[in-house]
Amino acid sequence: MTAVQLAAQHILGHLTKERPLFVALQGPQGSGKSYLSVKLREYLKANPHDLNVVVLSIDDLYLPHDDLVSLAVAHPENKLWNGRGQPGTHDIALGVKLLSALKAEKSSVELPRFDKSLLDGEGDRIPMDGTGTIVTQPPRVDIVIFEGWCVGFQPLSEHEIILRWDGIWKEERQKLKLGENEIGRLTDLESVNESLKEYLTLWNFFDVFVQVFHERIASPAYLLS
Repeated sequence: MTAVQLAAQHILGHLTKERPLFVALQGPQGSGKSYLSVKLREYLKANPHDLNVVVLSIDDLYLPHDDLVSLAVAHPENKLWNGRGQPGTHDIALGVKLLSALKAEKSSVELPRFDKSLLDGEGDRIPMDGTGTIVTQPPRVDIVIFEGWCVGFQPLSEHEIILRWDGIWKEERQKLKLGENEIGRLTDLESVNESLKEYLTLWNFFDVFVQVFHERIASPAYLLS
């Protein structure tokens, strides 16, 4: 059984008459989550399943460039917010609005797009002016696959952050010979962690979780729940 078939079997096992089914797909960079999402959509849309599948990346929910710059300027010492990527750099309100519209079977929903090549690689969101992918209902959407590296991440308690900062994270910093100026300070991590609490409103949509990771950096593996 291929990885696509395995993930599809798991997803189909959770499919009920209540649609759409929201699937969270998480994995680090290079793990193949974007590729798997596309292949899953192709597989589930094809015969004999013939399902209406929408794929969205959390990357397309990045704040517009001007807002990313404003965030960095407002927190000049926080290396983690000097650019896009970390929790706090996404438009959660837009994500909730989008998933709510798909769930409510709105007749026309435009998917956002973030172009990372714009502005010398700093990237910017492309205006939602009708030129992007438009999801029309009916027919109703059966499955929404939402993929991203931090999808499903939960905020840590202050105690847990301190334990990791002085424990495994300290060990990794020493191995990599990186100081706080390169990877951020404890207070920076605490700010990102606080922002992660807002993401829980997105995670609450999801019915199924698929985690993609590399075992020994060679063969892909999948955790399904």
